[in-house]
This record gives sequence, structure tokens and C-alpha cells, in this order.
Amino acid sequence: MRYLWLDDFLMNKPFVTKDIQKDWNWIRYQIGGKMFAAVCLERGTNKPYYITLKLEPSEGDFLRQQYEDIIPGYYMNKTHWNSVKPDGNVPDDLLKDMLNKSYFLVWSGFSRKEQKEILREMTQGIL
Repeated sequence: MRYLWLDDFLMNKPFVTKDIQKDWNWIRYQIGGKMFAAVCLERGTNKPYYITLKLEPSEGDFLRQQYEDIIPGYYMNKTHWNSVKPDGNVPDDLLKDMLNKSYFLVWSGFSRKEQKEILREMTQGIL
């Protein structure tokens, strides 16, 4: 995988947790229990074969038309989720921008009350 910075980049975002979804063999990055990015791993080798993230539908569609290494979300809702080939030609800055947008899309999906609860739980070490 050429995006060796990915895990550090995502884990340095506020309130991010990660786990492994064993049934799918995915490393999931979440905020408040909701996934905003995942690294899909090949069974047996654990080699990354997709990086999946959420975007506004129009932006995802535009980027899929611009880059052959961005496809509709692998095993996800094809309108809202997009997958990036980890050895493809998507520039690092673009992937970082996409990951940031995915993070903020999921964060903004929480109500203000839920955001405050997540903040409280994270500062108290509950999550």
C-alpha cells in the first residue's frame, strides 16, 4: 500500500477509534461508533485492497469520473461510499481531503446532543 501515512492520519483526528471487523476483515475507523473510513484487507495475506470512505454523492460521482482508482463503495451503499485502490494513482493530498470530508460528514450526522455526549465520553475515557 502506498498510503503508509493513513493510520496515523486517521488516528490523530479527535475522537477516532478503530477496530477490526473480523467477519469482513476490515480495519474500521469510527467516531462515536459510526464508521467513516475502512481499510479492506485481503483474506490470508491481510494486504489492503480498498480504502473505503464516505462523500457527498455528487462529489463521489465526480471523483469516480476523474480517477479510475476511485470506485463506488466496496460492499457499501454505492451512492454515499467510495473505495480507493491502495496502490493506485490517487494523489496523497486528494485522499487526505476525501478522508477529512468523510470524517466531518459522519461527525455532522450526529445531533448536537450526541456530539456533546461523544465529547464527554471521550474525555472521560469511556469510548
